[in-house]
Amino acid sequence: MKKNTEDRVRPHYQKAAELNSWMIRKGVLGLPHIDLLESYCRKLVELGVPLMRSHVTLNALHPVFGGVGFDWQHDEGPVRHEYRHQEQAPDDWLTSPFYHMLTSGKFELRERLCDMDEPSRFPLLNQMKDRGATDYLSAVLLFEEWTEGRAVDLDGNQEGALMSWMSHAPDGFSDQDIELIRATFPTLCVVLRTYTNRRTAEDLLGIYLGRDAGHRVLSGEIRRGSSRWIDAVICYFDLEGFTSMSRRIEGEKLIAMLNDYFAVVVNRIEENGGNVLKFMGDGLLAIFDRQQFADAPHRAVVATRALDSDMIDCSRAREAAGLPTMGYTMALHAGPVLYGNIGADERLDFTVIGPEVNLAARIAGMHRSLGQHIIVSETVANEVKDDAFDLISLGRYMLRGVDKPHELYTIYDAAKATGD
Repeated sequence: MKKNTEDRVRPHYQKAAELNSWMIRKGVLGLPHIDLLESYCRKLVELGVPLMRSHVTLNALHPVFGGVGFDWQHDEGPVRHEYRHQEQAPDDWLTSPFYHMLTSGKFELRERLCDMDEPSRFPLLNQMKDRGATDYLSAVLLFEEWTEGRAVDLDGNQEGALMSWMSHAPDGFSDQDIELIRATFPTLCVVLRTYTNRRTAEDLLGIYLGRDAGHRVLSGEIRRGSSRWIDAVICYFDLEGFTSMSRRIEGEKLIAMLNDYFAVVVNRIEENGGNVLKFMGDGLLAIFDRQQFADAPHRAVVATRALDSDMIDCSRAREAAGLPTMGYTMALHAGPVLYGNIGADERLDFTVIGPEVNLAARIAGMHRSLGQHIIVSETVANEVKDDAFDLISLGRYMLRGVDKPHELYTIYDAAKATGD
């Protein structure tokens, strides 16, 4: 009982110092956003703050999502939200306290709902009042110099955090509660930013280098020449007739077409465990690593066979919309490749090289002469011949720069051939 009394009368700055110290320790350990927010909110409750709900929004440097948000409620677990880039802002954002604060340049906003006879100007607060909320506090912290009263450029890419706290106590937050929140909010933002920077690096490296290569780079494989031998299936994908098509359609439409087709092939490759290493004009290079999946050849053939239907569907959708369409080619080969950093001291590429990569490129060059858009090397074919794939031999060929003949195959799809 004595301890509880001491906790209640302990100055808020001492409580804030303890909470800030705790958050910094957790930040050093890399505690994820959602876990940190939940723990922070529960710590506030333990320190006597009558917290009903809290929300934090952080901007995100991501091609799909402009921000991420986290909700905490006293009687529920934390929830993560992802906010997609949109051409037009949704109404619930335009009528939110956060939007008002950013456009009016306010650092902080408070509405004591328990003292209000009239509805709030913010629909969200009216909804929360109906659910028992009695007090509302929100704050903005930008990670740059910002003068209060200056509106934030919402089309810019400022880093920062928006956070709100709601109380369900009959009299709302006390002055001591507000001071404790104010004293701990900046520390929480700094700790969240530390994890955000790491997460942003992971996301961007995965997006630009591929998931596996991005992970390797972030794990320290960053020196020129750092590489390893891996056994992998090599995939060369190309769009047919791209050069002539590029002379006939506008640049924006050309890019849109590439994006449509690349989205299809990347999704199918990654869905089956492959890693897209790079885009090369109208084509891409991908691998299926045996260290990750022992059945890499099987996965590569499954992806390639399914991709055929995906590409047909994509072309039909584009044709129905009056847009130009293209065919494609895919070549599969397997063998040991050198996987790692290649380039100059300060400009590196994480890719694969080696004789088997060159052989895969030679196989990819046989599509036109063989009249087949899918070609599988005998190395891959020999490994999947018992996997219920109907692989048809195209014959044995001497390939340029290769000292022995190689038998090549294609995938026969009976359902497609009969139109089923």
